[in-house]
Amino acid sequence: MGDEQLLQNDVIVTRKAELESWLVRATQTAVNWGRKYSLFGYPFVTACCAMEYMAVNSPRYDLAQFGAEYPRFSPRQADLLWIVGTISQKQAPILRRVYEQMCDPKWVIAFGVCASTGGFYDNYTTVQGADQVIPVDVYIPGCPPRPEQVLDGLRLLQDKIQREHGRLVGTR
Repeated sequence: MGDEQLLQNDVIVTRKAELESWLVRATQTAVNWGRKYSLFGYPFVTACCAMEYMAVNSPRYDLAQFGAEYPRFSPRQADLLWIVGTISQKQAPILRRVYEQMCDPKWVIAFGVCASTGGFYDNYTTVQGADQVIPVDVYIPGCPPRPEQVLDGLRLLQDKIQREHGRLVGTR
């Protein structure tokens, strides 16, 4: 067996730039896989959707299968902000502060129609959607949304996290 035949099976010839690009993509894929299955949620619960949020955290729907089962009640320990319920104008600065205190990378789910669009509260005291205060990644419709809808929204967020590029350092 000649040297050429040995090298043909065991050596890959490439350019340095191509190898670095492949390594960055592979690292990004591994990091995103870890992030999507280790979400630490901070529940910003303000209204009646809280009952459905609690139902989703019950053993019947099992958020543990998505890696998002343990709520964190400190924004400094969370990377997923659950906005559950209506946001009043007085609560908007508090929501902004909670979001700013979260570590990067961070994601936001608007849970229910009131958090998404203000719901049927079309008045001066209610914020017409959480995206008026902070950026939102996933909107879950419903008044209140069914637990199955919430799990679907969580799956959508996980897919979004898996597809992200360029967030190894933690910039938004």
